[in-house]
Amino acid sequence: MSSFLRFYLIALLPFFALDLLWLGWLGRGLYRRYLGHLMREQADWAAAIPFYLLFLAGLVFFAIQPSAQGQAPMVLFRGAAFGLVTYATYELTNRAVIANWPWPIVFIDILWGMILCAVTAWVSWYFGRS
Repeated sequence: MSSFLRFYLIALLPFFALDLLWLGWLGRGLYRRYLGHLMREQADWAAAIPFYLLFLAGLVFFAIQPSAQGQAPMVLFRGAAFGLVTYATYELTNRAVIANWPWPIVFIDILWGMILCAVTAWVSWYFGRS
């Protein structure tokens, strides 16, 4: 099995578990408060699943694989950096083009993306090392 596939398969569990915990429980009230008027009743899984699979591939390719032979601090840093760049791209673009996109959501989501990607990268690296 290639290292990419090994890291990818390992990363699936913590990534989905953590993000679903955040979206379904921890952050739910926050999003309802600030974005309730924009939210769907149910997630559009036809859009969400391909996004998650592609995003996770990017995390593995850009953060986890380059750190495969390194130490824990490097994989945590690369994961957090990937989360910073990707979540900031999304949030700051929304802020730039959507009227009244809330600043608290921008900052909270960027922080969440950094944590999610750092933890997922570390778990995948830790259990996927050969």
